[in-house]
Amino acid sequence: MLPDDTADLEPPVPEADLGTPDAGPNPLAEAANDEVSALARLYGEPLLKLPTDLYIPPDALEIFLDAFEGPLDLLLYLIRKQNFNILDIPMAQLTLQYLKYVDQIRLSNLELAAEYLLMAAMLIEIKSRMLLPQRQADLDIEADDPRAELVRRLLEYEQIKLAAYDLNTIPQVDRDFVRTQIFIEQSLIPTWPDVTAVDLQQAWLDVMKRAKLTQHHKISREELSVREHMTGILRRLQSTRFVEFADLFDIAGGVPVVVVNFVALLELAKETLIEITQAEPFAPIYVRLAYSPA
Repeated sequence: MLPDDTADLEPPVPEADLGTPDAGPNPLAEAANDEVSALARLYGEPLLKLPTDLYIPPDALEIFLDAFEGPLDLLLYLIRKQNFNILDIPMAQLTLQYLKYVDQIRLSNLELAAEYLLMAAMLIEIKSRMLLPQRQADLDIEADDPRAELVRRLLEYEQIKLAAYDLNTIPQVDRDFVRTQIFIEQSLIPTWPDVTAVDLQQAWLDVMKRAKLTQHHKISREELSVREHMTGILRRLQSTRFVEFADLFDIAGGVPVVVVNFVALLELAKETLIEITQAEPFAPIYVRLAYSPA
């Protein structure tokens, strides 16, 4: 017999007892295998496979409420998590789960619950229309599925959500990467202008154009004396009796000399120092000194 102090100890189980071909099913071996293949432990028991109706419990809605972007997002989550066929939605089960969430929303945020309540009313209406018995006339003519509009909205929302997710995976500036900026001292880098022969020609033409606009015209002033020309005419007339009018003008001296000489001739005629005569119309004009009696 074993001593009293070892009475509570159990003898070690030999390795052969864990499971042999000859022995029957061993509970210890099965428990060890369950522990290895268990996905999680629920209330102390190993969870070997995920339940098909897994969804977020209503009590956890306060934590995950911000993750839903609206009633369609919540409905899509419930449908996908429970592997419902979106083209054949079990409205009774889906409506019941959705209403549990709506009750929790109403307790926490009444303003946020407005759009969720609207969707709940739509779900209840669809469920009621599906429960109503169909008339014989409706059976002869294939009636529209009450869930068709909801399915269309869910499919469109899912497409938009997936597209938004794809766009979000694209790298964005200041979120996924930052653009580097390098400052280089400009004085250290020689920069040469890109000039062609046509540009040089155009620049030269512009300079010439400005030079023509700013050029100066210098007018020289020649001092001519009417008195001197008057004296010169008198001296010339003293040596001859008659002088033709055209011979009194020096054309080589230019227009100023001719004008002053003509003015001098008029002054002499005014002072009656000379006489201007013409024999007949269109005849030559002659100039002579005025006759003065002795």
